[in-house]
Amino acid sequence: MRVAGASILVLLAIVGSTAPWLAPGDPFAMTAPPLLAPGSAHLFGTDDLGRDVFTAVVHGARTSLFVGLAAAALAAACGLLVGGVAAVRGGIVDESLMRSSDFVQALPRFLLVVTIVSLFGHRFELIVLIIGLTEWPSTARLFRAHAVTTLQRDFAQAAYAVGATDRMVVVRHVMPLAASVMAAQISYHAGGAILIEAGLSVLGLGDPTVMSWGALLGEANRFIREAWWMSVFPGVAVTLTILGCNLLAEGLAHDGDPGAGEITKEITKFAAS
Repeated sequence: MRVAGASILVLLAIVGSTAPWLAPGDPFAMTAPPLLAPGSAHLFGTDDLGRDVFTAVVHGARTSLFVGLAAAALAAACGLLVGGVAAVRGGIVDESLMRSSDFVQALPRFLLVVTIVSLFGHRFELIVLIIGLTEWPSTARLFRAHAVTTLQRDFAQAAYAVGATDRMVVVRHVMPLAASVMAAQISYHAGGAILIEAGLSVLGLGDPTVMSWGALLGEANRFIREAWWMSVFPGVAVTLTILGCNLLAEGLAHDGDPGAGEITKEITKFAAS
């Protein structure tokens, strides 16, 4: 499962990184008559403006994968910081941070992203930032639960006994043990970020200056019957990417984490309190 997911994502990453050589040319350029069916001249056909769909899909891979990676990395950084501080400080700090994460997690995320993007513009950087800043609560809660469990173990208490600081214990003991679980969470978040960006673009809220799979799907809405290829090929690309992220996350969570059951119990106990 983990190998299959990683293979899909590596293949897509290669496609995205080699886009200028694999599909040279401007993906926005009108190079042929509109609505040409897939053929030898245009593998994925052309859209309603005469742009080559294959070129657009290949170049869109770079955008969509960047959105997933950048948003997931930002969410992971915020989640690790909040979860780590909550676990180490405890008391009122822990309670305040967890209640804050509950509040953010309770908000209708997609609607929140749509509202912010509608108010402040469709800039690509803003979209990535907003997606990342709305994904961190689940990472924070997961890392907090893992840290609380780890800090109670003998080797963590021994580290404190010889003078280790909170930061040293978290970096040297908590984070290595939580690495597989956090990697799985990041993979899940990457897939979710790509899906949200695609949804925004379908609604016409994406950055019009950037080529992405979501933008292609949004433009294909009006031509589903006349030009099936406009929606099928970018749709397959999005589906494969989400599948790869989920398979990798499942593999990391189940194959590489012997303490997953203990973490799950801790999270369940905290959520019930």
